[in-house]
Parts: sequence; structure tokens; C-alpha cells
Amino acid sequence: MNTTHPDKDSRFSIVGGGIAGLASAVYLIREGGCSGSNITIFDGAAVSGGALDGSGSAEEGYLIRGGRMHEEHFVCTWDLLSDIPSLDDPTVSVKEEIFAFNREVVSGSHARLLRGGEKMDVSSYGLSKHDTFDLLRLTMSSEESLGAKRIEEWFSPEFFETVYWLLWSTTFAFQRWSSLAEMRRYAVRFIHLLPGFNQLKGILRTYYNQYDTVVLPIETWLRQHGVHFMLNTPVIDIDFEMVGTDKRATAIHYLSPAGDQKLALAEGDGLLVTLGSMVESAATGSMTSPAPFLPKSETGAWALWERIAAKDAAFGRPQTFCEHPDKSKWMSFTVTLKDPTFFEYMESFTGNQAGTGGLVTITDSNWFMSVVLAHQPHFRNQPDDVFVFWGDGLLPDAPGNYVRKPMSACCGREILVELFSHLGIMAMMQPGMEKISCVPCMMPYIDSQFMPRTAGDRPQVIPPDAANFAFLGQFVEVPNDCVFTVEYSVRCAQTAVFGLLGLDREVSPVYRGDHDIKVLLAALNALRR
Repeated sequence: MNTTHPDKDSRFSIVGGGIAGLASAVYLIREGGCSGSNITIFDGAAVSGGALDGSGSAEEGYLIRGGRMHEEHFVCTWDLLSDIPSLDDPTVSVKEEIFAFNREVVSGSHARLLRGGEKMDVSSYGLSKHDTFDLLRLTMSSEESLGAKRIEEWFSPEFFETVYWLLWSTTFAFQRWSSLAEMRRYAVRFIHLLPGFNQLKGILRTYYNQYDTVVLPIETWLRQHGVHFMLNTPVIDIDFEMVGTDKRATAIHYLSPAGDQKLALAEGDGLLVTLGSMVESAATGSMTSPAPFLPKSETGAWALWERIAAKDAAFGRPQTFCEHPDKSKWMSFTVTLKDPTFFEYMESFTGNQAGTGGLVTITDSNWFMSVVLAHQPHFRNQPDDVFVFWGDGLLPDAPGNYVRKPMSACCGREILVELFSHLGIMAMMQPGMEKISCVPCMMPYIDSQFMPRTAGDRPQVIPPDAANFAFLGQFVEVPNDCVFTVEYSVRCAQTAVFGLLGLDREVSPVYRGDHDIKVLLAALNALRR
């Protein structure tokens, strides 16, 4: 049996052009010494970036399916971006650009939660002694002991009425039925942010949307190094040969305009495969039509993982994550404005300049709706007299308070009516409605990574006995780190590349604030406020 492993002279195929795939290509070149011309990235979408997207125009309206928050201790992310030149100033790195921006535009929300159209007092998390005990008990429990428990199985009904839960669920997009084990990871991983969590202090953001700020510079760097991008080219299956203790990927099956294609992997070739997708089947509506709910694609990332998983038990269990879109879906909406009226009102009402406040959640919204006013411009091609903001609804099947029908059945105009009515500004905004674009987006699998899971549901980045392949993305097992973050994807890219190539470099360690007594005391005092 062939036991050749990939090295710097190997050809590498990367399935998935999201941040995990892009980061893997960077590390193959930068750390592995591989030639970019020997690397090919396959993706079924028309653009790279995966969930880190940003598209549209002032004329047609902009679209962001979701936003990503960062923080100082995302060591893998900052390592990746430390050598990627900014597109605006190639003399500085994307990392330096982001940190400089956040020194200028500092997060500190003055209106994190609203109720009855008024700002809520969030100085206290509102936790009872029993709630605090349950949180501490959770952080001290082993992940194995929690199994596939849901969050709602651990806490009392009263916990879900606290300021803590309102902040937690909307900041991270957790639902009551989400994985308790994943909540534990978040509680431990971000414990150092707890004292300022009620104001989103310590959260870092990018100058533009993350496609413009992060994805485009990485793709530009990779193309300059000769990496091949095969977009609109979904990979639909992978052949493996398994003899004894050696497991080897031998071929990739993909679709091209010419039909089904097969790429044989030669001796020594490497393969990195992104499993699953948070944004598969995401669909948009318009000001006059709701966003449709689409099923899984037969040529998508979920179907590929299902075919792969059927070949070996060590390749994970995708059905854990993708078979309950009723539990993993929620909606976002992107609003493009041609005048500053809404921004001026929100900045005055909240006390935050755009870009400094982050999420503003309407807690008495049946849709559990939040909005974010980012620093402007949010797109590279955004004119000075155009303004863009983003929002979401975590409960899209509930009837609206004002529109009286589910968010999932609402067009962009109706979503705006619901939002403006909650804020008490419908009369002020009505005259300009014809000039507003609101693009609703239904995302059936956006919370799929939070579905309750047990050991083995997520495969290891490099499965046992894998000779020439590794798995990437939000659905592989990366100990101690948190899914739904860019950091998780970059960490698995480091793990895959360093491991496959046998490099003498360790994966950047996860920051453990729970090992710092000062951090622990500050967090405990915050919980008791």
C-alpha cells in the first residue's frame, strides 16, 4: 500500500473557498513552502468567501447574510492576517489595518437592549443565585458529561428572562434548544469578556464588511502566488482507498459546464475538504417578495459530506446538523438607505455613533429582532450619501407584533414596517420608503453548528489513519474553541496543514482566560452585579 504523505512539492486540492479553505492555501504557501501553482480551490459558488460575504450596489441594494465579531485573543485569525497586505494600503497588513480601525472606533454600546421602545438597564445581568450556580456548574462540567443536552434542559425557565440570556442569545445566536456543550465552550472561551459583555466591550470589527476587508485581500494574495480558483464548480463526491490502517483520498468528482468530471489524485497529492455549510440554501427576497425557504442542494456541501460519511464512521455524522432546518434557521435583512434620516435618529436615540454600538435588540419583538449600524461606508463601492445597516430575526416563524404574520412570509417592506413600528418612527420613515432597499435572507442552516451533538458527530481535522487528506470548517472537531467564529475555521486550517505536512510548528494555542485568577474573579463579580 502506498504510504507517501504530502510535502511542499505536492499538488493540493482544497474543497470549499470559505475562510477555512482560503486560510489553508495561505498556510500551505507561507508555512509549508508549497508553490501556489500547485494549489486548486474548488467552490460551487460564484465567489469565494463562504459565509464571509458582501455584495450588491447602491442602485440595487446591498446584501450581507451575516456579520462576524472578533476579539483580541483570536490568535489564529491574527496570525493568518499578519502577512496579508491591505488592499487600501499594501504597506500594512490586514491585521494592522483592523487593529488600527478598532483603536479609532471603539465598541461600547449604550443601548444594547430595548423594551417598549425604550433602552433597558443592562448594568446587572439579572441572575439569581440559582442561575449563577447553574452557570458555574456548567463551566465546571466536562463536555462528555453534557452529551447532547439542550440549553433549556439545564437552566430554569426564569433564566431565559434574564438580561444575561437576552444578551447571550442575541450576541451569539444561541436558541434555547441549542447545544449545552457548545454554550459551555462559549462560556469558558469568552469568560474574559464577561465584565463588559453588556456593552459589547472588547469586540473588534473590520473597517468594511468582511468580504471586502478579509476575503478579497486573501484571494488577491493567493492569486498573486498562482493559486487556481475553480468557482461555480461543486465537488459532489470523493473516492477513498482504505487498506489496513491507511486511508487515502484517490479522486475528486466535480461538476463543470462540460458535465461530470473526475480528478485523480496522484501519489503524494493532498486534499483538504470543507464539510457542511452554514449558508447553504440561503435565499433572498426583495422589497416586494419574501425570501423563499430552500431545501438542501443535491450538489451542495451537505450532500457531499453525507456521501463521504457513508464511507467511514470516522468521517462524522452530518445528519446531526442538517436534518432539522426548523431548528437551525433564522433570517437576516440588509437595508440600503439613500438619506441619513434613520442613522441620525438611531445615533441620537442610542447615544452611539454608527460602528460603536453593535447589536440593538428589541426584546419584546416576537421575531426577536436586532439591528446593527456599522461604521460607514460598509462596502468599498458605497457612495458617501448611501447608508447600510443589517438586522436579524432569530424567531422567523412567529407572527409579527405589527405586521401580524411570520417574518418568513414577509417581504422587505413589511420587515421595515415591523422594525420602524417597534422603534416608534414609522411616520418619520414612511415618506422615504420608496427609496429604501431591504433584502430579506432566509438561512435554513445558519445555526446548524449549534445543534446538540455528541462525540463523533464532528470528525477530527485529520481522521485516524488519514494519509493525505484532512477536513475543514465549522463541523470538524477543534478542542476548546468555538464554532460560528472565523477563529474556529482558521484554527482547523492550521491543524490540517501543519499536521498533513508534518511541520515543526504548533497550532496557535487557544487563549484560556479561565486559567487566570484575575479573569475568573472579574467574571464572578460581573455575574453577581
